[in-house]
Amino acid sequence: MPKYLIEREIAGAGKLTPEQLRGISQTSCGVLSRLGPQIQWLESYVTDDKVYCVYIAPDEATVREHAKQGGFPANRVSEVKSIIDPTTAEA
Repeated sequence: MPKYLIEREIAGAGKLTPEQLRGISQTSCGVLSRLGPQIQWLESYVTDDKVYCVYIAPDEATVREHAKQGGFPANRVSEVKSIIDPTTAEA
């Protein structure tokens, strides 16, 4: 199943409290539960003004539906084409 990187512009994201992040996570998990097992949230990275999320989903439309139902921005949704890491350099 395809993997997607979602860029969410959220002003002040890096200043969200642990309680606020927990609430956002709970909202996301509730939507995921309603959408069913075809979409999975792997992890998210919080920066100063953005959150980058990694999801597995059948298509971009499902990712965008999750954002819509959760009330989250999905400013850019990009399908991951390849994954590389330091071991990629090895022969």
